[in-house]
Amino acid sequence: MKTFNESLALSSPPEHFSSVLKSLWYDAKGDWNQAHAQVDQLRDLDSAWVHAYLHRKEGDLWNADYWYAKAKKIRPNGSLQEEWENLVLHFIKQ
Repeated sequence: MKTFNESLALSSPPEHFSSVLKSLWYDAKGDWNQAHAQVDQLRDLDSAWVHAYLHRKEGDLWNADYWYAKAKKIRPNGSLQEEWENLVLHFIKQ
């Protein structure tokens, strides 16, 4: 997580980051649109999970729940920050 957080000082995400990590990177930088663009056209479970988080953050819970279902996940009750941290930790371990 430390290395990921350190990468936030860069002007763009590291090239070796997966699409989901790039999405979470852009989200942390406050660029929801670019974060969404990283996963919008992807249909794998991981991308759907991040896509769900982004729509939850946007406040579009119907759309978020659609993507959580696609990811085979349930919308968490915790904070958005907790979900973001859990997502980053999950994907940096892969």
